Amino acid sequence: MSDGRPLVPDPIRVLLAGACGRMGQELTKALRKAPGILLVAAVDPAGAGSDLGEVVFGRPSGLVIDSEVAPSIHHHRPHVLVDFTRPEAVMENVRTALGRQVACVVGTTGLSEADVEEVRQLCTQHRTPAVIAPNFALGACLMMRFAAQAAEHYEYAQIIEYHHEKKKDAPSGTAVSTAQAMHAARGGDLVAAEAEVLTVPGSLGGTIGGIGLHAVRMPGFVAEQEVLLGGEGEVLRIRHSASSRDCFVQGVLLATRRVLELDGLVYGLEQLL
Repeated sequence: MSDGRPLVPDPIRVLLAGACGRMGQELTKALRKAPGILLVAAVDPAGAGSDLGEVVFGRPSGLVIDSEVAPSIHHHRPHVLVDFTRPEAVMENVRTALGRQVACVVGTTGLSEADVEEVRQLCTQHRTPAVIAPNFALGACLMMRFAAQAAEHYEYAQIIEYHHEKKKDAPSGTAVSTAQAMHAARGGDLVAAEAEVLTVPGSLGGTIGGIGLHAVRMPGFVAEQEVLLGGEGEVLRIRHSASSRDCFVQGVLLATRRVLELDGLVYGLEQLL
């Protein structure tokens, strides 16, 4: 502790919430083989009572999936909760974990500004850190940074995001965070798109600070986002495409290894890079 940072346990004991979901299964594979990390518990009401190894690998692992976070924390004593669940479940999971001084890494999207502020206050109240990231892919973080820089020079912008058909929220947390960052960088609203006759309601998308947001949901996509910025005689396109969930895994592992060194809430993976 000579540098003033808290000691990080070795291994870091992790509870994974949302273990049976698509991202949860990818994280199960990664967490089980990640140096310095030990997956000690899994929570998912959809698979409660099942062996996690049977669900993910097709062979038993001896780790039984729990139905709720609170008893799982009590029984397994994790250091970190990694949450990739649903918008309607994540806040209760985070409240439970932080209240028991279990650090949190949250990849579940759909959190409101009020939710994020509540997590910030809970981190302070319980002196327990957390990381919330709308997107754990390095390329997505860079896309958001570049879009914010470009917004200082253009008056018009649109964001189109593409996800698989089972994603619960729209627009994505990444799209919302991108628009907020662009608005903040510009220091005010951009020029919102308009039409004299809107034959289909909602066809111009929703807006944040004058930036149009459009969500596409269909099979074949993992996660993609394109930011369009328009000026006289030109269009700048900034696009990030995730072809598999592998690109998110490394960011989650980074946050899991770093979160116990942090103070309070850190929002956005770019803060850890």
